[in-house]
Amino acid sequence: MRRVADLLAKEETLVVGLLSGTSADGVDAALVRIKGSGLATKPEILAFRTVPYPAKLREQVLALGRGLVPDLCRLNFVLGERFADAALELLKGANVKPSEIDLVGSHGQTVHHVPRRPGDVASTLQIGEPDVIAERLQVPVVSGFRTRDIAAGGEGAPLSAYVDYLLFRRKGPPRALLNLGGIANVTVVGEQIEDVFAFDTGPANMPLDETVRIITRGREHYDKEGRSAAKGHIDEILLRKLLAHPYLKQPPPKTTGRETFGTDFVLPLLRAKGAKSGTDVLATLTAFTAHSVKQAFEDFVHPRARPAEIIVSGGGVKNLTLMGHLRRLFPKEKVLSLADMGIDPDAKEALLFAILANETVHGVPNNVPGATGARWPTILGKVTP
Repeated sequence: MRRVADLLAKEETLVVGLLSGTSADGVDAALVRIKGSGLATKPEILAFRTVPYPAKLREQVLALGRGLVPDLCRLNFVLGERFADAALELLKGANVKPSEIDLVGSHGQTVHHVPRRPGDVASTLQIGEPDVIAERLQVPVVSGFRTRDIAAGGEGAPLSAYVDYLLFRRKGPPRALLNLGGIANVTVVGEQIEDVFAFDTGPANMPLDETVRIITRGREHYDKEGRSAAKGHIDEILLRKLLAHPYLKQPPPKTTGRETFGTDFVLPLLRAKGAKSGTDVLATLTAFTAHSVKQAFEDFVHPRARPAEIIVSGGGVKNLTLMGHLRRLFPKEKVLSLADMGIDPDAKEALLFAILANETVHGVPNNVPGATGARWPTILGKVTP
């Protein structure tokens, strides 16, 4: 078993980053070589793959919000095994032995997230038992990244801001890093880390995937390249109603998730429009995602910064209909794919947790209070030796 203390003497570390998104499609795994830490961090993605969940497991994960404690207990270990399997499959494909890697950074699978709000306690829960991963791979695992930020008064998200700063800071005009995962989040990066701020703008793939799953009765799980949305008609009245959603006007720092834009958000829309209009609802929700991003920029980004580029990552970058909306709504900015910067858009979040894990073991604070609302910078993550 590798010891964490041994890593500090190395010039570079070989790290596996693992996570599963809010859509619970499977485990994203990235093998990353990292030289240095802090502002000297230089990562290189050596391999990436997504290992899908079996259909039954995916449904079990999505049903956890309605499930019982025994389900949560069991799936914590089941998902730990799946994450370990994903890491081992990644390493086999990259022709790397588990004994050659130094560290794993695992975000786990988010099953519930409660944002900070009056009268409630901010909290978050990710599962995918790190002890199982550590035992299977025989390397230290860093996990539980969100909880320390919440304990420090933050939202526990978005966590991408620190890595976005390390990778995309530059002199001159700021950049906006837009991640279109289940939820859309933006990080605005300036020259200094004090200039960085980030927040969840609102929905992205989550309601789109839910709509596709419902209207196809489970035969499909996402709108490939936005083809179905392109066939539908945007309901302008419904779009205006959606853009009045209270979350969109809530000032940052803020986070959101399935509790706001999941199944309970989509079903009433489909019922109101009727089954035959499913593609119209999908088209309208796709436009809603793009317009909600535009509204977030107008309300909360432009008063503080004027990014010259919007660099897009996440599954939404493959939705050509969604990307077309964004380019029309942002005619003055360059709307780019992360691939244009030499990074696989699918691999970004797994890369993120590899870098965060590396910072954790080097004792470097790796949250950004300007993004999460935490009282101060803190070191995120728990280390399973």
